[in-house]
Amino acid sequence: MSKVSNVITMLELLQSGRKYSISELSNKLEVSERMIRVYKEDLEKAGIYIDTIMGPYGGYVLNQSIRIPIRKFKVKDAELLDKYIKEEKDKDIKEKLILLQDKIKGVYIGSKQEEKELNLKDETAKKYNALTRAIKEKRKVKILYYSYGKGENERVIDPAEMFLFQNGWCCAAFCERKQDMRHFELKRIIKYELLEEKYE
Repeated sequence: MSKVSNVITMLELLQSGRKYSISELSNKLEVSERMIRVYKEDLEKAGIYIDTIMGPYGGYVLNQSIRIPIRKFKVKDAELLDKYIKEEKDKDIKEKLILLQDKIKGVYIGSKQEEKELNLKDETAKKYNALTRAIKEKRKVKILYYSYGKGENERVIDPAEMFLFQNGWCCAAFCERKQDMRHFELKRIIKYELLEEKYE
């Protein structure tokens, strides 16, 4: 990925509110630890300050809300791949390009369908209140969530924080299925159920 893309990805990870060690960020972005420090310096030059926690269990934490543009594939991306697929002579490379093109089309189609399938504005306040209660009582929540290109899937999450992003409410939560922190847009939560089971 380009430097700009890496910096945006680093911000997306830190925006969950979770502390990431330099080593973790280095592994996720597939760059050296020195480059992670460079990204941090570049962000701070742009007025985005990342706190550093010292010690063996230290790392980087983002304590401010940042609006990051949502990166989506466009039709022209798939069309550009069409050109290279037609020109490619190597059979294996051609098959890999076709698989990549299918993924791009899936994400694009999913993003276009979401407005029709997720008209849930009236439910936002109820979801917000339920998730806020879950955070306060440290209760797990079972949700049915709509993802780009994948449709509906069931998750159990440990909600940590509510925040506004791109003019919509989101919940930062630990996803038991992915074993990592994730952002869940409230408009994509189809169903939700507060469980009696609690989390640490």
